[in-house]
Amino acid sequence: MLQRPTTAAARIIPALDTPDADRAAALAAALAPHCGPLKLGLELFAAEGPAAMRRIAPLAPVFLDLKLHDIPNTVAGAVRSLLPLRPAMLTLHAGGGTAMLAAARAAAEAAGADRPILLAVTVLTSMDAAALAATGVAGDPAGQVLRLAGLALAAGADGLVCSPQEVAAIRAEFGPAPYLVVPGVRPAGSAAGDQARTATPAEAVAAGADWIVVGRPITGAADPVAALRAIAGSLPR
Repeated sequence: MLQRPTTAAARIIPALDTPDADRAAALAAALAPHCGPLKLGLELFAAEGPAAMRRIAPLAPVFLDLKLHDIPNTVAGAVRSLLPLRPAMLTLHAGGGTAMLAAARAAAEAAGADRPILLAVTVLTSMDAAALAATGVAGDPAGQVLRLAGLALAAGADGLVCSPQEVAAIRAEFGPAPYLVVPGVRPAGSAAGDQARTATPAEAVAAGADWIVVGRPITGAADPVAALRAIAGSLPR
């Protein structure tokens, strides 16, 4: 399994959120020497499938962010199908429930020591209290994140995906063991875009994030490598 990062640069996961496999591969080749894992998400996987993973995996560990969410048997089958691609990290929705998460963990165990870190997505960083309420969930996002975090960790998830605003509360509740991967990170002065619960990279790491996911502030920059280095330089040591 992937080990926790030991340098500031290794904490940064650039998000290759593009349907263009050639652009993703070019970004991956430029960024991989200067960062941690690379994120391959739904947009690229839907456009190019496993072929995209095979192009990027030789360059860096891959955070395969597919947010699996289905009945337990189907998710277990999907995990087994993805294991030959050897993702370093794989996401599932915590909202899929205990049985689904446990089935995913059992399927992942087939890869032995090389299995991916299983990360349960709690509440999407694009959602605020009003968006949660519209889905029938009462209360604020922080309470729902902690509720889903406890369920997911008890079911066998290795870690969590949460917004930077919940990192400190998760650490206080569950300690240092869970891996925490944190999107919704925006350098000071950057546009929030569709993110509702954000913080700066330094704030997220200071709160206890293991890795931070950064997309457009890096990949949309005129010089993505310089943008990545600037973010790494802002992180606490």
